[in-house]
Amino acid sequence: MGASGDDYDMAFDGSWLAYSQMVTKGAYMDITDLLPEYAPDLYEVYQGLGVLEAASVDGRVVALPWTMSMNQRPYFTYNKQLAEEAGITVEDGAIETFEDLDGVLGQFHAAFPDIEAIGEFKAEAIYAKYELAPLGFHNLVYSLNDEHPQIMAFEDTEAYAERAMWAKKWNDAGYIGKNAVNEEVDSNVLLGEDLKFSHFTWHEWSKKLGKKSGDDIAVTSEMYPDMKYPNRSPLANVMAINANAANPERTLMFLNLMETDKELYDLVHYGILGETYKVNGEMAEYAVEGMTGANSNYMEWGGQWALWKPQFMRPNATYPEGFWAKEAELAAQDKNVNSVLFGFFPDSSAIENELAARDQIWELDKIIRYGAVKSADDSVAEMRSKQTAAGSAEIIAEVQRQVDEFLSGK
Repeated sequence: MGASGDDYDMAFDGSWLAYSQMVTKGAYMDITDLLPEYAPDLYEVYQGLGVLEAASVDGRVVALPWTMSMNQRPYFTYNKQLAEEAGITVEDGAIETFEDLDGVLGQFHAAFPDIEAIGEFKAEAIYAKYELAPLGFHNLVYSLNDEHPQIMAFEDTEAYAERAMWAKKWNDAGYIGKNAVNEEVDSNVLLGEDLKFSHFTWHEWSKKLGKKSGDDIAVTSEMYPDMKYPNRSPLANVMAINANAANPERTLMFLNLMETDKELYDLVHYGILGETYKVNGEMAEYAVEGMTGANSNYMEWGGQWALWKPQFMRPNATYPEGFWAKEAELAAQDKNVNSVLFGFFPDSSAIENELAARDQIWELDKIIRYGAVKSADDSVAEMRSKQTAAGSAEIIAEVQRQVDEFLSGK
C-alpha cells in the first residue's frame, strides 16, 4: 500500500521485517536533505553513531535507524535454584567453552534426569567461536576477519559440523529431551516453570528465565568472550517516512523532539502520569491494576522499538536501572564490531528457484540442531550434498557478486 500511494506519514520497520522489500519498491522517502534541516539534533546523534550509511541507498538516506547500541553474542544461562539442588556451584562467567558447558550439563542430568538440561543448539551459539556473522539471508554467513567478506553457506563451515556434533552428543546423553524436536511449548515457559535447566541466549536476556528475572534466579556466562561478534544492525528497528507523506517536515520535527524533549518522550512511551503509568522511584509501572501490554498502548514493545532513547528510558520490570548503559558498553568493546555489510540486502530475483529449494532442504536442520539424528557426520554430509545439488554455488556466486558491488560503492 505504501508503494502504491497509501496516505500515511511514518511507519515502523526493521531489517527482520519488510524493510528491504519496501526500500526496493521505493516506498520510503529520500530524506537526505530534509533530515539535517528539520531534525538537526537527531541528525547530529546519527553522525556521532555513524549509522546513516547503513540506512542509505545509493548515497541517499531512506530511513531513521534506532539510536540504541546492542550486541547479541551468545550467553549460556541456567537456573540457579536447580543448580544448587544439583550441587552445581559454577560462578557467573565461568562457562566459556562448549567443553565447560558439557561438564555442567552432565552434572545436572545426573541429579535431575527427568528435567531437560538444554534445548536446541542455536546457530548463534557457535558463531562466536568461529568469528562468523550471519548475513540474515537464507542461512548464509561470512567471516568477521575478512575485510572484504566472502559469502559461505553455513552448512559448509566447520562451525556447522561442530554444532551438529555437540547436539548429537547431548541428545544421546539425554541432556536434550527425546521429544524436544517436536515440543510446541515455548522454551521460556519451560524455563520459567523450572521444567528446563538452561538455554542459549544473549546479554539482554541473560538474567531472565521465563518471566522471572534477577541475579537470584539465574547464573550466566558469556560464551567465547574473547572472540569477535557483530553488533546488532542499526536497521534492526527503524522509522521511515512514506514516499507519499504529506507532512515529512512535521514528522521529522516530531522525531527530533523525541530525541530532545523528555516530557514528550514520556507521553509517547508511558502516557499520562497517574492514569496510564506511575513512577516508583525511577521505575515506570502501570498505574491501574490489571493494566498490561494486552490492554494498554503504553510501556510494551509495540510502540517503542525504533523510538527508544537511552537518555530518557525509565527502568522497568524488564530492564532495570542502568541496563541499556551496560548494553552500550558491551557493544562498544573492541571484540564487538560493526559489520561492513550493514545495510546490504540481496536481490533474490535471479535465484528465486534455488532459494526456494534451499529453504525446503533446510528443514533438515531442525533435527540436526536438536541432535535427533543417527549420525552427526552423515546428517551434515546429507545437508551439504543436497544443498549443492539444489544450487548453493549459484546462490553464493550471485550474492557475492552483489556484495562486491555493494562494497565498491561505499
